[in-house]
Amino acid sequence: MQGTLKKLKSSLTQPIQYHLPVGDELVDLNAYIGKQLTLTFNGAILCSSCGKKTKKSYSQGHCFVCMRKLASCDMCIMKPETCHYDQGTCREPQWGEENCMIPHYVYLANTSGLKVGITRHTQIPTRWIDQGATQALPIFKVQTRLQSGLVEVALAQFIADKTNWRNMLKGQSEVLDLKAAAAELIPQIAGKLNELAELFGATAIEQLDEEVVDLEFPVTAYPTKISSFNFDKEPVVSGILNGIKGQYLIFDTGVINIRKFTSYDVTVG
Repeated sequence: MQGTLKKLKSSLTQPIQYHLPVGDELVDLNAYIGKQLTLTFNGAILCSSCGKKTKKSYSQGHCFVCMRKLASCDMCIMKPETCHYDQGTCREPQWGEENCMIPHYVYLANTSGLKVGITRHTQIPTRWIDQGATQALPIFKVQTRLQSGLVEVALAQFIADKTNWRNMLKGQSEVLDLKAAAAELIPQIAGKLNELAELFGATAIEQLDEEVVDLEFPVTAYPTKISSFNFDKEPVVSGILNGIKGQYLIFDTGVINIRKFTSYDVTVG
């Protein structure tokens, strides 16, 4: 099977079901666990937006031109608190309306430890799976991406807002009491929440009372030492597939972040 890679597709089952998009085909990865799997980079990278060949991948699978013009590649995607849609400078206003000016959730997750994150309402539970979270708890629902970023920044003063991917891949995280963590954290940002309510309106930010979502990943053996594959340095990735967590394939020979190599033309066998 040959084609360009896209990020892993997943569904919340027990354990999580993964498929690897290769061109127009989907590879059932769970069926390969415990078996030999080889991915071979064929030397071409095709922009996921315009389809043109590019020597280097920008913003996970784009050519330089598309990276500079697409709203989905703007810095505010990585730092939502810097959203500039209301200033009239969004690269693609319609895209902004469809993806940023919609409900978002602020959540706590257990990845390599306790962290705060945000996601569009349409990306639950995909976002949690992509981050390798073993537990997740939505704590706020807000009206826009900007608002979610501002709440996240406030919480990030007290807990991490990034995942230590190496620790995430080394094993199952210790179970955390996310509800207790939320009960402790939310009062610490009460002042900021009041400021945001005055700025955006009393109904802009809704505190939630949800149940913790548990996630089980299809992994038979975690690596004790993390060794990463890189198609830019070595075109062949091969070994026994021990599992999948987040966007990583875990081989007995090392790990590879599939999302990092979006748009790379590969042969799977």
